[in-house]
Amino acid sequence: MRLIDHIVAVGEARPDAVMVEVLDAAPGARRSHRWREMLDAVSALRAWLIDKQGAAGGGLRVGLVMANSPEWVAADLALLLSGSVEVPIPLAFSAAQARSLLEHVDLCLVDGPGQARLRGWAEAGVAAPRCVPVDVDALSRRGGPRDLTPRRRQDFICKIIHTSGTTSAPKGVKIRALGVDDLVEALRREVRPGTYARYLSMVPLSLLIEQVTGIYMTLSDGGTLVLLSPPSLLLGTPGTTAKAILPYLRLARPSAMTLPPAMVEAIDGSCQATDKRGEALFQQLFGRDEPAFIGCGGAPIAPDVLSRLARRGLPVYEGYGLSENSSVATWNVPGKARIGTVGRPLEHVEVKLGADGELLIRSSSLFAGYTSADPSSCVVDPEGWLHTGDIAEIDGDGFVRITGRKKNLIITASGRNVSPAWVESRYRSLDFVEEAVIFGDRLEKIHGLFLVEDHVDPAAARAAIDDFGRRHLSEVERAAEIVVLKSTPELHRHCFTITGRPIRAELWKRVTLELGLEESSCPA
Repeated sequence: MRLIDHIVAVGEARPDAVMVEVLDAAPGARRSHRWREMLDAVSALRAWLIDKQGAAGGGLRVGLVMANSPEWVAADLALLLSGSVEVPIPLAFSAAQARSLLEHVDLCLVDGPGQARLRGWAEAGVAAPRCVPVDVDALSRRGGPRDLTPRRRQDFICKIIHTSGTTSAPKGVKIRALGVDDLVEALRREVRPGTYARYLSMVPLSLLIEQVTGIYMTLSDGGTLVLLSPPSLLLGTPGTTAKAILPYLRLARPSAMTLPPAMVEAIDGSCQATDKRGEALFQQLFGRDEPAFIGCGGAPIAPDVLSRLARRGLPVYEGYGLSENSSVATWNVPGKARIGTVGRPLEHVEVKLGADGELLIRSSSLFAGYTSADPSSCVVDPEGWLHTGDIAEIDGDGFVRITGRKKNLIITASGRNVSPAWVESRYRSLDFVEEAVIFGDRLEKIHGLFLVEDHVDPAAARAAIDDFGRRHLSEVERAAEIVVLKSTPELHRHCFTITGRPIRAELWKRVTLELGLEESSCPA
């Protein structure tokens, strides 16, 4: 892999620089790991994995059950160097979800939080294969000659990444090593050297986009990856909100971050609460005189939020991607950005629209298929075009705008079409709304479920949401039936995926319960 060769060369040229920094919850507490120590640990783990491959008689599938930690980073690089197949298993998974991944791996690499999670899954009847604890400090002290030569030079399946299917069991997306090479090289061409000098990771590294931006883009840039500890601080962890993490931005002093929409909206709220501008604002938010480079994706953000931030000197670069393309496909970048779009295709990506407006993608970073069949799987046609399932528009300058999801498009009982993603992003621009999910397919009127912070009065929230809809949305789009619930860890655990996407069927059950409706199958 060209990527891993480049990262090794960067590290060997700066052995005493900090590669990974762990920012603990205790104010100011930091633990640093230099490139020299990390590469020594990677070399030792690579040798062990290659030895195990020989014993297994071929390709080794290795589960990665870890929190965001130096051990995660070392294991990821060692797995790439050894030519193994990495299977990240999110700690937030339920026992049933974990079972669907664990049953297909030969062994697991674990850290302390990973061992604890495996014990919890075992109590629920999920057996794990052999588990091997990883400790970066112990590995780096083993001594012996360092060997960081990639075992495989040809293309191979380097990862199996979970993505949501139609059942509780995630489907596995097979990621190609040379596809990751092409993707990272295309991304690096779009930003200036030094952009990723200090990258703050705020979501689990089990997500492919965080591996690409947090590990590969940062280390390729000779930067430092900053991790939060304990794992409960990560976005996507039940009970952790974007506003709760805001103070850590100042402590981390990031030069770059890839954020989910909720975090961007929290930064916007913080900006609106102060009159500070320029360096004073950047110091308050990021602990530095310059703004952090902020990438974003996963769901639409209201254009007025992005415009407000841009006026304060905080541009947010929205992008679009999916695991089937090894993550990013289109991206707004400095000098080539348009608010309200997800940018233009990366250099190695082609895009076009199908007859029904579906976005089709063709690139050299496409996946190699799935580990199992699922009705929600994307299809690659005979000409090599990936059918994404997303509805889009492409303007005359090549900027892509995602307008909805084919399977989620609402067609009301009166025959009107509504894209829920856009409407939900408008409602989320309200500072007290944590999540907004609308329903309306085959219904006479739009139903909306809104999660609000614990201190918010539901009746006042309902009135404000209704007023916002009347002022800013058309009669077809706005929620006529409004359900307001307090945001709780339990709701997030049962009704949202690890990436924060709503599990619409579960949320519809809450709507029918709150409104006293007869339970029915979930509309879009």
